[in-house]
Amino acid sequence: MIDAYEDPGTPDRRGGGRYLWWLVTRQPGRCAAGAVFGSVWMVLLAATPYLMSRAIDDGLEPGDMRALVLWSGALFAVGAFNAWLSVMRHRTMTRVRMDANFRTVKVVVGQAVRLGASLRRQASAGEVVTIGVGDVQTVSQSLTVVGPGVGAVLGYLVTALLLMSVSGLVAAVVLLGLPVILLLVGPLLGRLRGSEAEYRERQGVLTARIGDLAGGLRVLAGLGGKQLVADAFQQDSRRLREQGYRVGRVTSWVQALGTGLPTLFLAVVTWLAARLTAQGDITVGQLVSVYGYVAVLVWPVAFLVECGYQLSRGLVCARRVVRFLRLDPMPDTGTLDAPSEPSALYDPESGVRVLPGRLTALVAEHPADATAVVDRLGRYTPSNATWGDIRLDEIALNQLRSHIVVADHEADLFAGTLQEMIAPSFRGAANCATSHNAPAHATQLNPALQKALHTAAAEDIVQALPHGLNTQMDAQARNLSGGQRQRIRLARALLTDPDILLTIEPTSALDAHTEATVAARLRDARQGRTTVVTTTSPLVLDRTDTVLYLKDGKVEASGTHHELLDTAPAYRALVARETEEVAG
Repeated sequence: MIDAYEDPGTPDRRGGGRYLWWLVTRQPGRCAAGAVFGSVWMVLLAATPYLMSRAIDDGLEPGDMRALVLWSGALFAVGAFNAWLSVMRHRTMTRVRMDANFRTVKVVVGQAVRLGASLRRQASAGEVVTIGVGDVQTVSQSLTVVGPGVGAVLGYLVTALLLMSVSGLVAAVVLLGLPVILLLVGPLLGRLRGSEAEYRERQGVLTARIGDLAGGLRVLAGLGGKQLVADAFQQDSRRLREQGYRVGRVTSWVQALGTGLPTLFLAVVTWLAARLTAQGDITVGQLVSVYGYVAVLVWPVAFLVECGYQLSRGLVCARRVVRFLRLDPMPDTGTLDAPSEPSALYDPESGVRVLPGRLTALVAEHPADATAVVDRLGRYTPSNATWGDIRLDEIALNQLRSHIVVADHEADLFAGTLQEMIAPSFRGAANCATSHNAPAHATQLNPALQKALHTAAAEDIVQALPHGLNTQMDAQARNLSGGQRQRIRLARALLTDPDILLTIEPTSALDAHTEATVAARLRDARQGRTTVVTTTSPLVLDRTDTVLYLKDGKVEASGTHHELLDTAPAYRALVARETEEVAG
């Protein structure tokens, strides 16, 4: 099975079917073993009625006890061996499915990392979540066709040949029965693919809406739009449920026919064999064997229907995976070096000009406008923004990222120790507290890390944790409060010590006292370097050198915080509303 650090290989992105075949070719030995185990198991199921018929005709009917014991012993041995084969088949196919699951997860995660900042513009969060939660599992389940599917075909053919030795008429009925069953189930599988594809698309849209609703709940509540969005969500959820019912109806028919038709088929063939026995055309032992053969045929026919069902759903999900894997990241067209001297950042679309070495605040009526400016200045969206006299998209991306850091207040926090969460590639952060049992106050911090924590007012977080920086943290730091998570994110950004730091709402979840502390320390720590904050908090704005007020995404006014309070009524009203909210 694929190792956690093993290269998953280059997936075939030419189509859903080719992707499934790529998953098979990545583990040919295991898939071949699954097919062999499945085939031998299915064939030996068909051998059981043959051995039983010989025990009846050669031993029980003429009264030959030696022959009866011999054939009964063979029947027991085959049954025991087949039970072992069944275990091996199931174990092997479980490994096949797990390998396909993990391999698909790795290529999807690798693609998400490769897309980087362009991921959000090319695929919704709901689509990525749906692929990771549902599609990956369905794709791996569809590989069932490799083992039991191959065995079902071989078992069907062997059983038909054994029936041919008993009665040509019965064999003809059996050989014609399977195509009739597939003709009845086939159209339903096509309909299932269409319904399943539509259901998956709607599921992705609804999942994305859940994320948007959760992320903007505070804003929606302030604007009075929470109920409106909740009503829209309920309507979308209702439509998704109705689509799920349609998928369920088709699925129930497929499964009902997959179980019912083989049973009906068994009844027809058994009735035909009984008539042939009454007419003396076949023996009683052969009648028993015909019944056994047809009873065994229920297994391969049911497996074939089930494999068709799983493969149909797997193709739908594999196409979604392939569509995601075909996305390309934003190309790095930059070849120039970054400016060697401190230079201004300029965004022509909004008119924002960030002077070097200053603490600049972006204040917007709509927070999304300020965030859009930061994305353009950080080159996370295409724009005509410049750094000095050079367009940002003409600068080599690795150089740009080493000089300009964008700190989002909702950036991901990965599970691990607190030290790994703040500084994943930082060495020597804790010099003394090497034991998990050491008290937090005994930890001596690296000076750079200590400075970052102090600036973000996050020292108390480290001191309050049982093992300080060595404390294990949940994914997204769920064992911390919202304000603590925000300070950890800010400390992580400050630790990179970039030439230009662009922060989005770095203090929005902090109380007034902590916010004022962070604002004062941030100004001192970033003295002489370029820093941008998006905020409407007067506690932060009072510490800035320049405030740029945006209206409809354009610079409406600029100056110090106190100058704008005197000269810009709209700015004063916006900031005053924030002041009232803090006081409340």
